[in-house]
Amino acid sequence: MTNELYADGIGEITVTGTIVRIDLMSLSATERDASNNPRPVFRQRIIMPVDAFANAVDLMQKALGGLVEAGAVRRIGDIQPIQAADAAPQAQVSANVSPNFN
Repeated sequence: MTNELYADGIGEITVTGTIVRIDLMSLSATERDASNNPRPVFRQRIIMPVDAFANAVDLMQKALGGLVEAGAVRRIGDIQPIQAADAAPQAQVSANVSPNFN
């Protein structure tokens, strides 16, 4: 049997030289924030060379493309906000952007 790890998401991605560190987060069963929502907590870190990270991103983009094509998920950018006719268009910012790459 192999070990498996569940993560609710990625908390942070740090690039130092040629090494990428990906911190996996999950929602705590016991810790709560000020709004009484489960607090995300660090679970485990993936450490890999930059080229392996680039290959992983390419593979994930292909998997995401298959999910979008199958209708299982929709890209955030595919949803256009309703604007008043006289309002100037606003730049869209994806919610899937890491604060590390702003």
